[in-house]
Amino acid sequence: MSPEPPLSAEQARRLPDYPFQGRWFNHGAAHQHYLDEGEGKPVLMVHGNPTWSYMWRRLVLGLRGRYRCIAPDHLGMGLSDRARDLPGSLLAESRAQDLGRLVEHLVAERRAPARGWTLVVHDWGGPVALWWAHLRPGVVDRLVVLNTAAFPWPPGYRPPRSLLALRQPSVGRIAHASNAVVHMALSRGVCRPLPPAVRAAYAAPYRRKRDRSTLVRFVQDIPLSPADAGWPHAQRLGEALVYFTQVPVFLGWGMRDPLYDDLVLAEWTRRLPGAALHLYPYAGHYVLEDMAWQLVEDIRDFLAVTDHCPS
Repeated sequence: MSPEPPLSAEQARRLPDYPFQGRWFNHGAAHQHYLDEGEGKPVLMVHGNPTWSYMWRRLVLGLRGRYRCIAPDHLGMGLSDRARDLPGSLLAESRAQDLGRLVEHLVAERRAPARGWTLVVHDWGGPVALWWAHLRPGVVDRLVVLNTAAFPWPPGYRPPRSLLALRQPSVGRIAHASNAVVHMALSRGVCRPLPPAVRAAYAAPYRRKRDRSTLVRFVQDIPLSPADAGWPHAQRLGEALVYFTQVPVFLGWGMRDPLYDDLVLAEWTRRLPGAALHLYPYAGHYVLEDMAWQLVEDIRDFLAVTDHCPS
């Protein structure tokens, strides 16, 4: 673990639009940071790579008056301790186990309900959180999907060249040293440049080289073909999505995403045909940055309408 946190809670609270009281849960020697804001039905927000709970700030601010908003930082990311993952292990499965332990703690010790959770996922948060959820039928009764994938890539999909390059060990080492994963994501993942203070906030937990190892590892874990170790996991997860055809689903999609393209969106609509589809033509991968005001309003409306649906 890092000898000191990459960013203190007090430093984090001075970041733009992040006035939250951080909390910690101990996984043995590893401390996981999470937000727990508001009261009401729990809304669990799970981020991807290379972001952290900061990406949910506007959604938390928009929902905490009516819902209990819980947004963890994965171990190895954000304000959480840096994890020592075993070589060859799949980060998605490891982080799903972490998520399960955190939710169990919230239920057992912080008066969270055992059922009736809303799950909000983005990027790697999709494979992580949906893996956790499908192993616990009945816990999640609503799903919000934002620019992610939870199945093998559809036929015809072509990954960006930058992603392919990062999977090469030599390029990965350079990216780790230069913090290239963060810089590329923040520049290519939005349609409008982020304000400098917001860019700095996203990058703040990854300023030190020793705090970035998970970022490249997540990229290298992306399964692109059956030869990759994560391909069977993606297949099983795709098959498990049938469970979510029985719950209300909000599918919010930034249409200018260089990673999750129209083919990925079409696969989501094929697998979850009853989803409420919301398209944002002028948003990229980080749809919550490009279209925050509209997306927060749309999610709030979706939750209000489905609050009275039977669980």
